[in-house]
Amino acid sequence: MEATNKMEKTANFINKRIRSKSVSFTMKVFVSILMGLFALVMIIPFLWMISTSFKVNGEVFDYPIQWIPTQWNLDNYKKVWTGANPFYIYYFNSLKITVLTVAGNLFTSAMAGFAFARLQFKGRNFLFLLYLSTMMIPSQVLLVPRFILFDTMKLINTHYSLILPGMFTVFGTFLMRQFFSTLPGELLEAAKVDGAGYWRTFWQICLPLTKPALMTLLILTFTWHWNDYEQPLIFLRDKALYTIPLGLTSYVEEFGTDYVLSMAASVSALIPLLIVVVICQKWFVEGITSSGLKG
Repeated sequence: MEATNKMEKTANFINKRIRSKSVSFTMKVFVSILMGLFALVMIIPFLWMISTSFKVNGEVFDYPIQWIPTQWNLDNYKKVWTGANPFYIYYFNSLKITVLTVAGNLFTSAMAGFAFARLQFKGRNFLFLLYLSTMMIPSQVLLVPRFILFDTMKLINTHYSLILPGMFTVFGTFLMRQFFSTLPGELLEAAKVDGAGYWRTFWQICLPLTKPALMTLLILTFTWHWNDYEQPLIFLRDKALYTIPLGLTSYVEEFGTDYVLSMAASVSALIPLLIVVVICQKWFVEGITSSGLKG
């Protein structure tokens, strides 16, 4: 009887595991299909943008939508890049501002994050909380004081008015501080025993271990400044200094919008973003989870 009961319990346990695995597999299939549908909905506007960039103006609002143009018009891209409003000028300005801003932001955020996470000094936690609390201040509130300051410094209508503020961010410091806090203390103690100073410990030992956080910050910062419209609109006046978001307004005229040229310019503007995301995506999730920004 005892052997029979044990066999029955074993059989029931196996059946429960099989049913559990079956339900789990079904849920995974359902979630995958649901996420696939959501992804399709999100990508439809991008597909329409790419399709429209090769159309003529008369086909833009045809109904039903013609996803594949009847006539592929490559002149749209030629007009965008070499026409009356040459897009390469806006492209160069955006690359210059974004690359310099991202490089400066990564450097200053890494140093500040290391200091707040690993250096012991009086008032460290209070200073960090005070610095972190400035994130609650809307950026729009600071536009007028910043404009007055830059006007006094003769930086209005220059790219420095966009590059310099972007090199220092509270979010970047917070992100790097969270990541540096996860590094084992024994690593720094070993470096100290070997005679390494703070700079060498930061530059040669700790910084190479923060690649996931750096790549995460790179993606976020690059995206923010590449797509920034508000600050260039306020601080730039000459059209030769315009960035891509401002340059796109060149195709919006008083009596209408040139949609095919606007879409061709938008597709061109997406290329650097796609390159950065594709290169850095494998570190992105690891950087987010390791720095405590989950949920």
